[in-house]
Amino acid sequence: MDKNLPDTRPFAPFEWILAGRYLRARRREGFISVISLFSFLGILLGVATLIVVMAVLNGFRAELLDKILGFQGHASVYHSDVSPIEDYVDLQNRISQIPGVTRAVALVEGQAMASSLRNNTGALVRGISEADIQKLSSLNNADLRTALNEPGVPDEKPGFTGFDKSAGVAIGERMAWKHRLGLGSSLTIISPDGPDTVVGNAPRIRDYPVVAIFKVGMSDYDENVIYMPLAEAQDYFVMEQGVTQIEVMVEKPDEIDSLVASLADTAGDAMTVNTWKQRNVTFFNALAVERNVMFLVLTMIILVAALNIISGLIMLVKDKGRDIAILRTMGATRGSIQRVFFLTGAAIGTAGTLGGFLVGLLICLNTENIRKFISFVSGVDPFNPEIYYLAQLPAKMDPWQTLSIVLMALGLSFLATLYPSWRAARLDPVEALRYE
Repeated sequence: MDKNLPDTRPFAPFEWILAGRYLRARRREGFISVISLFSFLGILLGVATLIVVMAVLNGFRAELLDKILGFQGHASVYHSDVSPIEDYVDLQNRISQIPGVTRAVALVEGQAMASSLRNNTGALVRGISEADIQKLSSLNNADLRTALNEPGVPDEKPGFTGFDKSAGVAIGERMAWKHRLGLGSSLTIISPDGPDTVVGNAPRIRDYPVVAIFKVGMSDYDENVIYMPLAEAQDYFVMEQGVTQIEVMVEKPDEIDSLVASLADTAGDAMTVNTWKQRNVTFFNALAVERNVMFLVLTMIILVAALNIISGLIMLVKDKGRDIAILRTMGATRGSIQRVFFLTGAAIGTAGTLGGFLVGLLICLNTENIRKFISFVSGVDPFNPEIYYLAQLPAKMDPWQTLSIVLMALGLSFLATLYPSWRAARLDPVEALRYE
């Protein structure tokens, strides 16, 4: 090829140079430049907002799932007639041997009222053995405070050692706050299902020392749940040597449905198997619908910004009609003209998308600090745990979801350039220069 001939390959350097010059509008093209700026900002804000909102919704679902499953287990096995399970140790061992099952926990569970000098509240009492409560990471964390350690012996990692022999209870942080209780304080537990008397059932009332205060991070559990040693709970609820249910933990909670048949066969016909999906189907379906609707609604922001690219490029094509005609007479093909304006619009979309990705990433990495700052400035907590059940604002970016948002924004931006660039390529040089 002769070096003196112009380079006419697709996306040749001169096409990039022209696209760059059109992005740097002169004074008389200032209005077009403003439209381009708003298009850029619209795509940036749209992508950033979509990434942040989807990350928060993902984090919200993951946190709730972790808290709920950490508390309730992945599946529960209990008698169909709600009678106690007498041979629970044997059943625990058999369930634990099922492939995919990581742990089986025997529980005594019942409703009661927690009473103190300060307050009276409803409570869910859960009887559990020391060995099993030690394995609950949602309770056995850095926020746990206990009075179970021997006096004078420091414990850098508090736990539930000695829980079985303590004859006390573990309560959540919010329950302790509501009742104004601390370690060693006495909490009265009242059950309406007491011993029979000549005038009917008498309530069962017992006082228990508070030996541990835990913080799950989900206000519903921290406020309403009481843990009690298994033997103590069996005695309190008159279970003799039985339990109300066996909670099952599995390796892959999302695939719990595949283990239901094995659990039912192992447990027997008299037992019922209930999974976390069945218990929370409405709640998590609502979260899924909310996530899909938010995705569609926020996509509209990017779509509006893409329409701004169309209007800005159409105005630019009209303004550059004379330049286009001169380029055509100098040998520029229709394809070259179309690519020049495509590059101009695509540059706005690409820059806005990348900027939105970086802004969204920055916000997602600092969501909790931003929440604290807003709370400090406004004096109002925008993420009240009383409403949202969680103690902090979670954000979890899904790489594939984020990639799909970026690709969608780029795709809409590129599509927005097709019509204006086609209009530019179809411009007749004779008509454009007739009145010049």
